[in-house]
Amino acid sequence: MNKKIIAFGSIFLIIALFVVGCKDQESPVEVVYDDTPYSLNIGVFPTPDIAEDNPLTVQGVKLGKMLFYETKLSSDNSMSCASCHRQEHAFTDTAKFSIGVRGLEGKRQAMSVFNMAWNSNEFFWDGRAHLLRDQSLMPIQDELEMDETLESVIAKLSDDQSYRDQFIRAFGTDEITTERISKAMEQFMNSIVSHGSKYDRYLAGTDTLTESEERGRQLFFQEYNPFFPDESGADCAHCHSGDNFSNNEYMNNGLDGNVVADKGRENVTQDAKDRAKFKVTSLRNIEVTPPYMHDGRFQTLEEVIQHYNDGLVDSETLDPALAMTMDTGLMLDDDDIKDIVAFLKTLTDDELLSNPEYASPF
Repeated sequence: MNKKIIAFGSIFLIIALFVVGCKDQESPVEVVYDDTPYSLNIGVFPTPDIAEDNPLTVQGVKLGKMLFYETKLSSDNSMSCASCHRQEHAFTDTAKFSIGVRGLEGKRQAMSVFNMAWNSNEFFWDGRAHLLRDQSLMPIQDELEMDETLESVIAKLSDDQSYRDQFIRAFGTDEITTERISKAMEQFMNSIVSHGSKYDRYLAGTDTLTESEERGRQLFFQEYNPFFPDESGADCAHCHSGDNFSNNEYMNNGLDGNVVADKGRENVTQDAKDRAKFKVTSLRNIEVTPPYMHDGRFQTLEEVIQHYNDGLVDSETLDPALAMTMDTGLMLDDDDIKDIVAFLKTLTDDELLSNPEYASPF
């Protein structure tokens, strides 16, 4: 009986080893192109104008996210796009000027990366990048930032099987090119949407504002009126309007006089009329994105509002609507400023700051 049991056990072991051996020899799962569209959660925002040659796909967005968090894009493999565009700070950082791989400071404060799909007027503070895909490559090559060559990036990514496979899924072949890198990152950045703030819930009727927040909201949208001071507001919506709280324009907001160290938009257009003009940024998530302005000169929202209240500096390109307020200032008192700050904090989208859809895949 024992011999039969031993013989049966031996046969069973041989069969098991044969099955395992066959499994080991099976071909790996084939990597194939997948153009499944990515479902963009736009909430009540209008449908964005996504480039026809780069529609959002699940695999394209995934590849873009991998690249956004990939330190191989920097010369010493220590820094990624996410190093200066951190999710917990609405995809910027809290440094006045971000530090690059060589320990050098950048020239301007890092801009937030969200709701890019609705940006219709160039990119960067001065608009030097026409498309978001163009913008995605510039920090890689900037010696003050990632200080790497695109040729080297392609070589490093090409040595990684996981990237070759993902380029197949996203674009159909494992060829890694500058254009494909930029398009993938454009897809990911276009997928980052912020519309889940307390103010959005207030508009939807599912949340209420405090007395201070409501008073701040009224002051924010109320126009400046020097003839009726009691009815005069902060007129913030003159520049920060619409779903994204930005007019997408380049404006001189009275930070400096005619002589400026940073000429802003003029450096791109070569037109003196654009001197000291910078992109009007979104006020969404402004609470978590200090410091403020292109040069990070203000640390608090109170300082920002006080600047518009009575700190404007006149110049030839100062926005006309702001220039009109210089004789009297906005006439805001401390309580007004406190309430406006309270309203601005209702624009914070906590879901954005922790949404796993935008978090590192590594």
